[in-house]
Amino acid sequence: MTITRRDVLLGATATAALVPLAARAQTSEVVIGAIYPFSGGSAQQGVDAQKAYETALEVINKDTDFDLPLAKGEGLPGLGGAKIRLVFADHQADPQKGRAEAERLITQEKVCAIIGTYQSAVAVTVSQICERYQVPFVSADNSSPSLHRRGLKYYFRAAPHDEMYSAAMFDFFDAMKKKGAKIETLSLFHEDTIFGTDSGNAQTKIAGERGYKIVTDIKYRTNSPSLSAEVQQLKTANADVLMPSSYTTDGILLVKTMAELGYKPNAIVAQDAGFSEKALYDAVGDKLEGVISRGTFSLDLAQKRPMVGKINEMFKARSGKDFNDLTSRQFMGLIILADAISRAKSTDGEKIRDALAATDIPGEQTIMPWKRVKFDEMGQNNDADPVLLQYVGGKFVTIFPPQAAIAEAIWPMK
Repeated sequence: MTITRRDVLLGATATAALVPLAARAQTSEVVIGAIYPFSGGSAQQGVDAQKAYETALEVINKDTDFDLPLAKGEGLPGLGGAKIRLVFADHQADPQKGRAEAERLITQEKVCAIIGTYQSAVAVTVSQICERYQVPFVSADNSSPSLHRRGLKYYFRAAPHDEMYSAAMFDFFDAMKKKGAKIETLSLFHEDTIFGTDSGNAQTKIAGERGYKIVTDIKYRTNSPSLSAEVQQLKTANADVLMPSSYTTDGILLVKTMAELGYKPNAIVAQDAGFSEKALYDAVGDKLEGVISRGTFSLDLAQKRPMVGKINEMFKARSGKDFNDLTSRQFMGLIILADAISRAKSTDGEKIRDALAATDIPGEQTIMPWKRVKFDEMGQNNDADPVLLQYVGGKFVTIFPPQAAIAEAIWPMK
């Protein structure tokens, strides 16, 4: 029997037809969805997140030779060097818009995983859609504790949540009291979405356990046009520490209103969010010398791990900013997700989910001051150690815990 060239070509075509399209496509490209606010009052958060993810893509898709997962070599080795491509979607800080965009990314863009979302309220709806479609969701920068306690199988968070952050704050208070600082009374000030509510609940619980008195607990409406009445309450209470949980726009309004009403708290210890953002310090930084914010990232770590400084420079070249608590978490979130996809050797949701569940990355192979990345049965990494940062001379320095600190805390704030 004579086999012609046409027979060979037909045979090759028939064989290719037996291979699922997804399997063929994954050898060259893996598509992940990223859901953030790109319009409205939180649009800058989306822009910054995009720059953080582009920096992570450079590490993953190119040979950068850092001591990070996937940094050596190009692409995903488990999928023959396939490159990651991100599809960005705008949730406009609206949970229902986030729900719709998550479904569109899964059903139309055919993403194999989703990462996001900045606002915890949006993470609630996005993660529900991911669970329904059995698509992994990496909660890169959401801090509400309730997010990982809903029995979801496809939810993962590598960074700390607000109970972990708040515990670090109270550890700091305890340490400062031993040094003679007067810290007895607290004022809580938090916005009314799941982020602020969970934060306030966590701080109330720990304050009771540690013997601190909450003299005022204010839940305000997010994006309020005025905070004058609320700030007057804070001024009257005059607690030893003001503890705000606010996004950027609200944080700026809070600080401006405090100045207008002559309220100068002894100390401010903030739950990150707006108080980690350059936009806030550009607007009111002159009134915040000595403010303390919790975080998961410290650029001071570059002194011990030079790659942290080099990767920060890559991000800064794109964004004009240093990594902060949010953008560093976003960067690591994509690295961790991509590593799991590579180990799964598949773009199948269940296989990626199982690979994420098996993640065990030493802290030294991250840009964070964490012990490691290892998820519990609820998808939470409990080894992500928070730090406290103080704004001094136009930049943040690490003041707590002692093993990460490079400076003593200034108390009270100036």
